[in-house]
Amino acid sequence: MRKLIAAIGAGLLLVCSAHHASAQSPTWVTPSDAEIRNILARRIDTERQGVGIVVGVIDSHGRRVVAYGASDKGDPRPLNGQTMFEIGSMTKVFTSLLLSEMVLDNQVKLDDPVAKFLPPGTRIPERGGKQITLVDLATHTSGLPRLPNNMVPKDPSNPYADYTVEQLYQFLGGYTLPRDIGSQYEYSNLGGGLLGHALSRRAGLDYQALVRQRIAGPLGLSNTTIALSASQTARLAKGHAATLDPVANWDLPTLAGAGALRSDADDVLTLLGAELGYVKTPLAAAMKAQLEPRRPTGSPGLSVALAWHILTPPGKDEIVWHNGGTGGYRTFMGFNAKSGVGVVVLTNTATATGGDDIGLHILAGLPLQAQPKPPVEHHAITLDPKSLDDYVGRYQFAPQAILNVTRNGDRLFAQLADQPSVEVFAESRTDFFYKVVDAQLTFTLPPSGSAIAVTLHQNGQDLLGQRITEAAAKDAEAALAKRVKDQLAAPGSEAALRRDIDELQSGRPDYDRMSPGLAAVTRQQLTGLQGLLTGLGALQSVTFKGVGPQGADIYEVAFAKGKTEWRIVVTADGVIQSVNLRPIP
Repeated sequence: MRKLIAAIGAGLLLVCSAHHASAQSPTWVTPSDAEIRNILARRIDTERQGVGIVVGVIDSHGRRVVAYGASDKGDPRPLNGQTMFEIGSMTKVFTSLLLSEMVLDNQVKLDDPVAKFLPPGTRIPERGGKQITLVDLATHTSGLPRLPNNMVPKDPSNPYADYTVEQLYQFLGGYTLPRDIGSQYEYSNLGGGLLGHALSRRAGLDYQALVRQRIAGPLGLSNTTIALSASQTARLAKGHAATLDPVANWDLPTLAGAGALRSDADDVLTLLGAELGYVKTPLAAAMKAQLEPRRPTGSPGLSVALAWHILTPPGKDEIVWHNGGTGGYRTFMGFNAKSGVGVVVLTNTATATGGDDIGLHILAGLPLQAQPKPPVEHHAITLDPKSLDDYVGRYQFAPQAILNVTRNGDRLFAQLADQPSVEVFAESRTDFFYKVVDAQLTFTLPPSGSAIAVTLHQNGQDLLGQRITEAAAKDAEAALAKRVKDQLAAPGSEAALRRDIDELQSGRPDYDRMSPGLAAVTRQQLTGLQGLLTGLGALQSVTFKGVGPQGADIYEVAFAKGKTEWRIVVTADGVIQSVNLRPIP
């Protein structure tokens, strides 16, 4: 996948990512405590990709916990199985377990429309005469986007906190589904949150009480909750950004079912033990039923059940897993039913990899991922608050990628497109850095007056944005809104796409007809892209499917041996700004 600009910050994402798995050894043995500890020490001390990590393993011999690092810099207290973490999207497994349990109790049905459990008159988008059902939400095939576009947090460091039920209903009432319901996997925090909301309304309990009544209580999960007691608060590991700077905790009152739970390794091991049959529980039938409905995700060897993702490396055992992430945490849990091993990895640092590769390595011997270079340590300085006005304005990287820089008192904020506004910190008159992600901004300042441009430094790329007027920015936003409303392809986008495919298959891309950022990524990924496209065979058809919310033209491209979806942004002079592609199952 090629992108123009990677997302800045954890933003509003509760990450759920697929893994490209290599073959595991048939004689794989679960690592010892010492081996796990060495992995954690290297991740934290050498690679500097974490502050603290807790790993739990359960198998036929019992359970064990290995921890390394700290709850916070300078905190001498050791981490252990009772250290609390935000578990992010691992919450969705609890939400879908609630669904499965309530189905067995005949309180709901998988194919019930979600509208059935919302207030009368609440409009839910439909398509082709079909309504969004509970199973569509649980399998991320509802057609709803990852997040609603009317989420505009007052506090970007806690982005879900002020999103209301009224806003949720307002978004649903005005949203048009871009594809048939059930036809395609698209990971959706909105969908997970809506599912939890609907089940809570059906049960007449808030989400936390419903989890306590139906899951935490029966399993004895004393530390799986949303609101923390005083002792739990004292045991909560401090969250950190990828830069290793401390960040605020998140609250998700309306979309709680998507990622609001906090927990510890001991509780998650109990849940995994129940999944594996080591812990006797009345939830066993619901857990089994949770794994039965399966839909493709579009990624090789990866399907989705009710929230759980099922990874099947070629010729190997199934791995059932889910991960999670909030502003300062990355988490993973999974199990291999055939080997009888379950693993949880809880980290208090929001890095890209988190603990996913550690969990999969312990479970099945899949390789640990190469880590990025350790983040450069940046030191903030104080500038005259009045001088911050020199940076305020709009900067355009591409037609749909405009950075809005604003000032609030003595603080400077930057917002890219529809992402949340994030504070940036000065380390010189021209250089600023983000704390929530490893990215920096360099402003081009004339001898006097306001900045005329800004360069974004991220992921090894330097992307230049030119200052534009407020009127030009509003014109660009209006043009984008019109394109999305009209659903008309940009002139020349199909021709540019066909040219790009032909050049990639031949291994001779015309980098001069790409944006600098896209050209850099294409050079890095050319071998893999060429292999993928040549393996699909001859091009057969290119069909326009619509315009995405950020202005990308969406095409379904059929080859002799498969189909793909492409999202392309092209300038008026034919330069390709960005391209994203994925296989269609």
